[in-house]
Amino acid sequence: MIKFYFHHTPNPMKVALFLEESGLSYEVVPLDTLKGEQHTPEFKAINPNAKAPAIVDEQTRVFDSNAILMYLSEKYGKLAGKPEERGEMLSWLMFIASGLGPYSGQSVHFRHAAPEKLDYAINRYLREAQRHYEVLDTHLEGRDFIVGDEFTIADVSAWGWIDKATVVLGEEGLAPYPNIARWFASIDSRPAVTRARKVGTDIDFKKEFDDQARRAFFPSNYPKV
Repeated sequence: MIKFYFHHTPNPMKVALFLEESGLSYEVVPLDTLKGEQHTPEFKAINPNAKAPAIVDEQTRVFDSNAILMYLSEKYGKLAGKPEERGEMLSWLMFIASGLGPYSGQSVHFRHAAPEKLDYAINRYLREAQRHYEVLDTHLEGRDFIVGDEFTIADVSAWGWIDKATVVLGEEGLAPYPNIARWFASIDSRPAVTRARKVGTDIDFKKEFDDQARRAFFPSNYPKV
């Protein structure tokens, strides 16, 4: 049984979708990141980087959402794509892992969470998020999936953040990106997405983003005590 350390944020949602799509058995282990549970010694023994998600599969720990997707797809033969498309798969996974995801997160932070509204930072990360969307939109022209002709972990990984397009980009969301919008509508209609969205909804996670939550989310902004 896979133990899945979960909080309802974009990166854990990728893993939730993979698990629901693949049919693998798993146990949700709540990790309330607004309470700072990711910083406990017990969890840092699983993920030294103190972030969700993480899994423990038998005796193997895996952390970082894209590493988890790669590990599970390779071990269990699920959503891995065709062997001859391995290079393309790795390329788009790293594009999401090192580009689309982080710049989306920083765009959200500086537009919505930073204590000071810094025009340079807001513009920098918003424009880079938009640029990554433009790259993906161009790639998806005439394509149903990101890699090859079947649903893979590349689609799973991109879905997690693109689901938050209006938060990342503003009210227009996917309107300027018709190919992504078409792709997203198709992915989002999958039954596994409906199931993934229900993961953790029965857990009483902290909801208020107060000082405790800010310190838990952004520990480097505060002096150590």
